Amino acid sequence: MLGTERLYTAAQTRALDHSAIHDHGIPGSTLMLRAAEAAFRCLLEAWPEPGRIQVLCGTGNNGGDGFLVADMAHKRGIPVTVMQVGEPEKIGGDALLARRQALANGVSITAFGDTPLDPEGVIVDALLGTGLGGDVRGDYVRAIEAINSCGAPVLAVDIPSGLCSDTGRVLGCAVHADLTVTFIGLKRGLFTLQAPDYTGAVHFSDLAVPSEVYCAAPANCRRLELEPLLARLPARPATAHKGFYGTVLVVGGDYGFAGAAALAAEAALRCGAGLVQLATRPEHIASVVARTPEAMPRGINVAGDFMPMLEAADVLVVGPGLGQSRWSTELAQLALASGKPLVLDADGLNLLAAGALGDVERAGNRVFTPHPGEAARLLSCATADVQKDRFAAVCALQERYGGVFVLKGNGTLLSDGESTLLSDYGNPGMASGGMGDVLSGVIGALLAQHLMPLESAALGVCLHGAAADSAAGEGQRGLVASDLIPAMRSLLG
Repeated sequence: MLGTERLYTAAQTRALDHSAIHDHGIPGSTLMLRAAEAAFRCLLEAWPEPGRIQVLCGTGNNGGDGFLVADMAHKRGIPVTVMQVGEPEKIGGDALLARRQALANGVSITAFGDTPLDPEGVIVDALLGTGLGGDVRGDYVRAIEAINSCGAPVLAVDIPSGLCSDTGRVLGCAVHADLTVTFIGLKRGLFTLQAPDYTGAVHFSDLAVPSEVYCAAPANCRRLELEPLLARLPARPATAHKGFYGTVLVVGGDYGFAGAAALAAEAALRCGAGLVQLATRPEHIASVVARTPEAMPRGINVAGDFMPMLEAADVLVVGPGLGQSRWSTELAQLALASGKPLVLDADGLNLLAAGALGDVERAGNRVFTPHPGEAARLLSCATADVQKDRFAAVCALQERYGGVFVLKGNGTLLSDGESTLLSDYGNPGMASGGMGDVLSGVIGALLAQHLMPLESAALGVCLHGAAADSAAGEGQRGLVASDLIPAMRSLLG
């Protein structure tokens, strides 16, 4: 199975908790103690000698974890204060037992607002857990604002308060943590959309529950890692020749967009395709050859010029710089009608969304790579609707069009209809033109090297993001798409 780390929704995590308690006999209070121990241990590893610790506790189990963290700090002789947010009368169960224990051991608990936050030491956010169903309200808003304006480093217990653990969306406002310690199941929302701006480093503790617990809520989402995916590319035999690794045909480069198609072609070559051809406007031939003489461009005026290239190709990359002219539409229609494995990107996706490609049959050998705006057009909704729940959006796209969908963005998501995969490689330096064109060429090259569509998309996305992380060693600002190409070649080995 692709992806090594299982990612869970809040509901699935609650099912894991329930199984640990009811099927395996681990008291909820024991799990709470283990969570607090893991959080406190991470706190001391990150900040070995905190001058003081301030714990902000809500009224649920997240607050219970916080009370026990405070109790542990107090026993170690670290000055600690707990600030209670919400009415204490609402606290029950294991959280109430934890609060009583902290009080009995001499921990000071005051109502939030009576004491200002001290910028010295460490703040522990134990306000709101994974069960938040709507925007943060009331005193919790004020508490989150106080944490964020304080200036002290912050450890978040399980998830930064105000962050949706299912989607990575900020629910009104959220704590900016420096470190998040999460328990039992990795929450999928920690790695996509807005979450990385709020989580800081993420540490996971399984709370020593039996492995059988994870049968209670099988995860249908996994987090990708580059190294196992690279291992899926077989070593090249001594007898290898260019015919082994396929002919990739890039279709694009309408007037004014030659660079996009050239980037896709160069990326395909540098990532191992045997041959790369480019169907483009005749006016662009000289510039493409000057940049990448190994590419084989041909000027296309009419469909008859295109057919020999299409017949010779093994894999198609349709869309980089394609435009939406009559010329663009005719080439895209012929490419899809060929039935050959293809990557559809950029204006190829926009033509599909506009209905210009007609009724497109579902096919498993296609990879679609929309950014959120293109995804919204394909789903006939607003971009904000896509971003509100990226997991739901990528599944809806795959259900509608088939194939493999790659929903680009912070925490890129992939779906083939059976599983959802997440790649959190990459950085904000990638917010520049041409990045998607390079990615389409990479995936095309991997398809030509006989990887399956989901494998090609997964490795391509991770390789692309990891190369951006490597190239950003010289700085994120000014990072351009062509900077990724030598880094990708190096990673491929």
